[in-house]
Amino acid sequence: MAQIFYLTHIQIDFGVLATLASECDKANIKRPLIVTDPGIKSVGILQKTRDVLLGQSDIQQVAVFDQTPANPNEAAIRSAVQVYHANQCDGLIALGGGSSIDCAKGVAILATHEGALKTYATIEGGSPKITAAVSPIIAVPTTAGTGSEVARGAILIVDDGRKLGFHSWHLVPKAALLDPELTLGLPPALTAATGMDAIAHCMETFMAAPFNPPADGIALDGLTRGWAYIERATHDGQDRDARLNMMSASMQGAMAFQKGLGCVHSLSHSLGGVNPGLHHGTLNAIFLPTVVRFNAQAESVQKERRMQRMAYAMGLGEIHAPLVAAQTIAQAITAMNANLGLLKGLADLGVATAQFDKIIEGAMADHCHKTNPRLATEQDYRQMLQAAM
Repeated sequence: MAQIFYLTHIQIDFGVLATLASECDKANIKRPLIVTDPGIKSVGILQKTRDVLLGQSDIQQVAVFDQTPANPNEAAIRSAVQVYHANQCDGLIALGGGSSIDCAKGVAILATHEGALKTYATIEGGSPKITAAVSPIIAVPTTAGTGSEVARGAILIVDDGRKLGFHSWHLVPKAALLDPELTLGLPPALTAATGMDAIAHCMETFMAAPFNPPADGIALDGLTRGWAYIERATHDGQDRDARLNMMSASMQGAMAFQKGLGCVHSLSHSLGGVNPGLHHGTLNAIFLPTVVRFNAQAESVQKERRMQRMAYAMGLGEIHAPLVAAQTIAQAITAMNANLGLLKGLADLGVATAQFDKIIEGAMADHCHKTNPRLATEQDYRQMLQAAM
């Protein structure tokens, strides 16, 4: 049965950060905890956000946790929960990229629920245990990639080292303020990696088999925007039109992926758990060409002409044969990665074939594994990893 939910109140435009206090009021947040990272603090965005909040009389106090790691883990979440309780906070402002937003979702769970974080992981059967008691979240993304600001999920590393998904409609932020001004000047490498993350979301969810026409439409439009503007955004950090469209593509990818993702993400999640220092968007960019080729033979992909439709959305022309379209798309992604300055393969990231067994084990258990349009075997994953080296 298809279930379709779009819940977050979204504002997208230059300057919408100014509405943050009024969004807190709507969510009945008077004592927010801002969850962010050292980079956001160093460039002044944290102070700018505090100024917006403290200029409003309805906000009684603003607490800050600014130590979100690149791949948020349970230890960091526990530290943030301590700050939350010490300041008697009543809500969260997730300020930053996907790491900060996902970290805030982890705080929303552990600040209001008992037990270890893994208790609430999707593959542990924990989704139904996440209740409406979670702390309300307002998301303010500063990158255009994960789309976590409109998503029901978070990817977090638990104490035993696994990188797991947490999913509940209670975790969807109450509001998302998408202010492209906050992404102006984002470094080229980060713009490229996060942008390819957004594109991967749009492509994987469009290829996924479940029936969800609204998600398909949103994903295809997001792909069109992301593919058209990612080079401009990467090579000119001040291009306002490119920044606006990349932020939209990121949001659209996450609005769509409630339909499901696939092997790109099951591999990226697993490898990110094996080596937390690797950037998720970069991994997605590397895995995407080989997964596109693998998915081209899926019955649902061929029936719905998904490869041909993606190729057209990417400006690659009218291609009638699905396998030809898949090959053309894969080659275009590889060329785009090179144009953006992203690393060519896993070997460049220090990944070794000796790690394959552990990566495959994690991918087979990942929540994205079963929503790929073609169910991958362990041998399929091994071939994908080898092709991505």
